[in-house]
Amino acid sequence: MMKLRRSQFLIGFVTAFLVVLTIWACVSDRNSLAQPTSPDGKPGSTPSIDAAKKKGFDGVDFSYDPFGAPPGQDAVLSAEQVMKKDVSEKPAVMKRQQQLLQDRYDMACRSASGAVMTKGKSQPVGPAVKLPSGTTWEQLAQLTPEEIKKKSGFPRGFDRLPHVKHAVGGMVFPSMQIKDFPRLERFDVDFDLPDCFLPEFPPPIFLTTHPELGDVSQGEVLSAENFDRLFRGLITPVQLDGLRMLVTQFPQEEFNATHDRKTAKPSLGVACLDCHVNFHTTGQFHLNPDTRPQLDRLRLDTTSLRGMYNQQIHGSKRSLRSVEDFTEFEQRTAYFNGDSIRAMKKGINMIDRLQVAHMAQMQSMIDFPPAPHLDPMTGRLDRAKATQMEIRGEELFFGKAKCVACHAPPSYTDHQMHDLQLERFGAMGDGPIKTFVLRGIKDSPPYFHDGRLPTLEDTVEFFNLVGGLKLEAEDKKALTAFLRAL
Repeated sequence: MMKLRRSQFLIGFVTAFLVVLTIWACVSDRNSLAQPTSPDGKPGSTPSIDAAKKKGFDGVDFSYDPFGAPPGQDAVLSAEQVMKKDVSEKPAVMKRQQQLLQDRYDMACRSASGAVMTKGKSQPVGPAVKLPSGTTWEQLAQLTPEEIKKKSGFPRGFDRLPHVKHAVGGMVFPSMQIKDFPRLERFDVDFDLPDCFLPEFPPPIFLTTHPELGDVSQGEVLSAENFDRLFRGLITPVQLDGLRMLVTQFPQEEFNATHDRKTAKPSLGVACLDCHVNFHTTGQFHLNPDTRPQLDRLRLDTTSLRGMYNQQIHGSKRSLRSVEDFTEFEQRTAYFNGDSIRAMKKGINMIDRLQVAHMAQMQSMIDFPPAPHLDPMTGRLDRAKATQMEIRGEELFFGKAKCVACHAPPSYTDHQMHDLQLERFGAMGDGPIKTFVLRGIKDSPPYFHDGRLPTLEDTVEFFNLVGGLKLEAEDKKALTAFLRAL
């Protein structure tokens, strides 16, 4: 009997000890999960969770594959390595781009009396494009495309302007905008053009429904913080909802919350009006989404949304037939480089078609800036107000210079796509590009779809050469005077 009782006591004691040990282990595990620590004693992830996350990394898990990183590695570690590499290479990347610009352009900021934008900023005056050694614009204009190609005489500044980091691409914002919105700064690249070659910041906003009010921006940049205060009562509830969507940030290839972004901190993304600041532009650029291979993609300078109500096609290459289509497809293509897989990974934004219509209606309310020398009935010069130089320029525009063939009033566009066939000159061809609006063009440097032409003078020299126009020096001055009056 004593032996039986002793056995029962031992069994009970062992059982109680095991119960206590189990409870202690559970509490210990719970505390370790609640307060994970790293080797240095600071809060961190647990080894078991880290090990679970690394399962399956013998190959490539696309959802963990940051652009530019070796496959099959820890996601966070890869992101840190890519960022460190990008930051260390950034000075060399920017030095290379600045050298390219210096080789192509005279980067001095020149201005002229009376050559100003709507709010008074001096317009850049050129030409800034450098010519081959020993060549003048007059001499070059006398050569045929075949002769220019044979001599490799096509000015480098007239050829495609590459993205500052073309193999990666992506949206790049100017420093003056990043100063106010630090979330738009990338760690791998900076903006490449000087501020003097860019539009005013912030640009003025003109409403078709309230021309009497002039600039309704009140000197502010439209954003999610102020759009309601600035526009409630000036636009309809439907338009206000569209504006809300236009200032809402959505994920984009380089600006998002995933580890393979190009911002130091996770980001909600970018808004439509981050690029089209105040429905205009301040020179933001990225790459067109619909060309491959990567190096053949075109740098795209952000175009203005002014006068959208009078435009019939949208997108430099895509020829989208409604602003609704452009509004919807922009986030499915340009935002993610035309890559639907990366869009799904990073957060494609499926906008309801009703909201798309609201956004489109808001965009169609934006007007061109005032042009005091134009006749409001025809879009042509009011001869009683125009200068003699502007009048001469208009005559050239509609005559010898042939500009009206593509740029017809009142918006000075023909709603078509045109191929200039620059390969005739030994340059890289761009294929068909939409005709851009010239109304209010003084507010939109740099020019051409990729911003390769820093000034209006460069634009006139470009088309004089490409079009074989044989314009005289005074003709060119007159043309630029007319363009500034639009």
